[in-house]
Amino acid sequence: MSFIVLNNVCKDYHLGKITVPALKNVSLEIANGEFSVIAGPSGSGKTTLLNLIGCVDTATTGQVIVAGADTGTLPEKELTNLRLNTIGFIFQTFNLISVLNVFDNIEFPLLLMKDVSKKERFERVHHFINKVGLGKHINHRPSELSGGQRQRVAIARALATRPKIVLADEPTANLDSKTGQDIIDLMKEINVSENTTFLFSTHDPSIMGQARRIVRLHDGMIVEA
Repeated sequence: MSFIVLNNVCKDYHLGKITVPALKNVSLEIANGEFSVIAGPSGSGKTTLLNLIGCVDTATTGQVIVAGADTGTLPEKELTNLRLNTIGFIFQTFNLISVLNVFDNIEFPLLLMKDVSKKERFERVHHFINKVGLGKHINHRPSELSGGQRQRVAIARALATRPKIVLADEPTANLDSKTGQDIIDLMKEINVSENTTFLFSTHDPSIMGQARRIVRLHDGMIVEA
């Protein structure tokens, strides 16, 4: 059974009296454990698609099913729980909290999970700090880290909740090519060792070539899957 299913999904944005279609009749299935790329030029609908799967936006028409739940029918509380317990997010701008150190940034989403004890939070944070190779930077704040190090913190934070899927929107866009490659290598290693599904957007051909599957978007439509 596919972990993510989109059935004839359309997403429109309204700018005054103008309707802008961002996605047009998109149907897609993502299985557990995939390492897949959503590829396409700017404006093709990549971010919109990730936002729908990540339950931070809703489809205009069609059906988005994540982990067996029809997201269009869930109450807000259940949507919040689905986002917190099932989905991890990595953003190209990192979205770290500047006043918190590395440990506290990674721990932050765990504080929202009522069933995770203080001891387990401590163990999870240290596990993923070491997983991304930042054990020596545990007390540093984001301003004291390089771009690649901050992206590693963002990956550790996304993984700390042990999500079934990690969604990454242009995760290497603000990094130099070597650092970007290091980040992709890290994601691939975690995909295997933690059996975490990764779905990330990019328009970088060198990154696309490393995905096990490429979903290509053009003008809001899937042209290859």
